[in-house]
Parts: sequence; structure tokens; C-alpha cells
Amino acid sequence: MIPRHDPQLKTFASDNYAGVHPEILQAIATANGGHQTAYGDDVYTEALQEVFQRHFGEQARAWPVFNGTAANVVSLRAMTAQWEAVICAESAHINTDEGGAPEVVGGIKLLSVPTPDGKLTPELIDRQAWGFGDVHRAQPRVVSISNSTELGTVYTPDEIAALCAHAHERGLLVHLDGSRLTNAAAALDVPMRALTTDAGVDVLSFGGTKIGLLYGEAVVVLNPDAARGIDYLRKTFMQLSSKMRFVSAQFEALLSGDLWLRNARRANAMGRRLAEAVGDIPGVEVTRPVEANAVFAVLPPDVIGRLQKRMRFYTWDEARNEVRWMCAFDTTEADVDAFAEAVAEEMGSARS
Repeated sequence: MIPRHDPQLKTFASDNYAGVHPEILQAIATANGGHQTAYGDDVYTEALQEVFQRHFGEQARAWPVFNGTAANVVSLRAMTAQWEAVICAESAHINTDEGGAPEVVGGIKLLSVPTPDGKLTPELIDRQAWGFGDVHRAQPRVVSISNSTELGTVYTPDEIAALCAHAHERGLLVHLDGSRLTNAAAALDVPMRALTTDAGVDVLSFGGTKIGLLYGEAVVVLNPDAARGIDYLRKTFMQLSSKMRFVSAQFEALLSGDLWLRNARRANAMGRRLAEAVGDIPGVEVTRPVEANAVFAVLPPDVIGRLQKRMRFYTWDEARNEVRWMCAFDTTEADVDAFAEAVAEEMGSARS
């Protein structure tokens, strides 16, 4: 087949834009021969449980799903009754970028809290953790956080532990949207369980697509008492893959060795390189700490438009002319340097 795109072209729009890591493609090919039982009763999905337990503890159990929205919706629905609600940051992906799926499909009320950096704190949780026993208010039941956050910031183990302890004291469960958990762990140089199991997180949405998988995320229950009926909910929400061995084989390749860490470190390093490169360009303001693989910057609107014609990326906040640049596991130094040069050229044209 003739490629319909330039296979050398890289963008800074999203780590979802990247292709599949070669080791993941090889894992799919390895799992492809012969027949295996469908719907998760295959040897790869069986082996996957042990793989996740190595990272998150013996009590962990994983349910592969197709995408991150499904992982979040299935997780949160399993953690809540129909009259209960989820506290989250206003910028949380479940609140801003999932088409209302938690509320429309899952029937889950979201109670959002404005945050300066995308991170919740015990004090911010308390802005919505009230009204218990009031039949007129959806009952707070879960706190959902993202690591890394939608604003590119990273929770430390101590921050998550304090948040979980505070939530549990109030009878609340904690869910972590880990679509970029690997990036957070790599940035802090800690095991993933330090940011989840050891810190007190109850249920995790683990991301694979952004870190090299073809497709696939997973609901990972860390506290067996925190979620109910995932086997049934996964099917109800149309996330039970018939050929699940191909999802599970990808996760085994990602997590059995250090592929997840190599990919995350590369993406993070390219984020730092990009921030340093554009930070020296007059008129470019890097607006947020670069703690993982996301760079946020403010540019003149005409420069944004011209740059987007040369290289795809998203405007994050149109009112502020703030853009977001994401680096992926396959972003190279040459990709970063070429893009930074394009930014410098367009900024120079704007000044001339």
C-alpha cells in the first residue's frame, strides 16, 4: 500500500498523533497466529493481570477497554451510585474534552472546581465536598484527578497521598485519570505505584495510546471495595473487545520491560527541549511549568495562524492566545529544533 501521508512529518498537536512503537507492532504480530478464545478469555489477557500487579500491587486487577473516555466512564460509573457525584478540576479531561460522556452516557454528575494549575488539593476538594444527606444535592462520592494534568503539571506522591487521605476521611473514593501516568512517573523518577497504590488511589484509568499503543486503555482497580460490576459495565458501555488478545499483548509489551519508561522519558525530554528553545525567542511567553511533555505558550494571534499552517497544534485558550504543544515518544531533537526555528521565523516576520 502506498502511504497517504508523509511518514517523516511530526506535529506538536497531541501525543495521540504519533504512530505505534515498533515493539508494540511486533507484539501484535506475535499474538496474531492461530485462534484464541474471544472476549478476554485468552492467554494474553490472563497474563496481563500479573503484568499490572507487578506495577501496582497484588490486589490490582485490569480490564482493557478501547479508549480513555471509556476507561474514565466505566471507572466512575463502577464507583458511584445513581445519586452520587464526582469532584474534579474544572480543567479535567472528563469535564472539558469527553463530549459530556461521563454525564450523558454514564449518568454521572460532575462537580468541578477551578484550579490555577490543574491540580486539586484537600482545600479545593472541600469546595464541593458538602451537602451530605441533603436529598436536593447530588451526593459527593468520588474525587477524580489527572496525572499528569491537562495543564501539564504533575502531582507528587506526597500530594496525592495527602489528597487521598483527606478524601477517605470524608468517605470519598479517589479515581486517577492516568492517560499520561507514565509521563508523570518518568518526570519524578518514581515507580507508577508510588503515584497510585502507595498513595491511596482506589481506581486508575491507565493510558496506553499516548505512549505507543495502537489502541487500548485499561480500568485498573487498586481497591477491590471501591468499584462494582466492571465486567458488566464494560459490556454495557460497548467496550468488551472480541479480539482482546491484541489489546492485552500491547500492554504486556509496554509494561513487561522498560518500554513505557523509555517512551515517557523521551517525550518529557523533548518537552523540556522545546520549552528551552522557544523560551529564548523574543515575544514568546511560556506560560506554565513544563513538568512532563506539554508546553504552553502565548503568541500573537497572526503568528499562531501562520504556524498552524506549517505545523498542526491546538490553541488552548483563544482569549489569551495561549497554545499547547505536545511532544510524543517519537519526537526527535531534529523535530523540536525545526519547529523552534519555524516559531522564530514567524515571530521575526511579525516584528518586521
